[in-house]
Amino acid sequence: MLLAIILATASLGLASCSVPIADLPVVGVPEGAPARPKDPGAFPAVHDMPAAREQPALAPAEQAKIESELAAARDRQSKAAADANAADAPKQGQARN
Repeated sequence: MLLAIILATASLGLASCSVPIADLPVVGVPEGAPARPKDPGAFPAVHDMPAAREQPALAPAEQAKIESELAAARDRQSKAAADANAADAPKQGQARN
């Protein structure tokens, strides 16, 4: 009885795999595939560095100004988030429902 169950399970497993295998090409490339190029493509030059800049991207004064603006924006956002959390928190003595 156990052998019959094992054989039935194995046959179902093999039958379920036979459909995709039947659609695979036997040998070679599938129909409609483009032909391979005669010369293989060159590898991209990943280790080549770009030419040095003539001018720096940002002057030190501009960079300091941008950093201070970002720090001010960060401080405003953290204060606004703290105020929003304080407004959402229940006040002392109030029941939580």
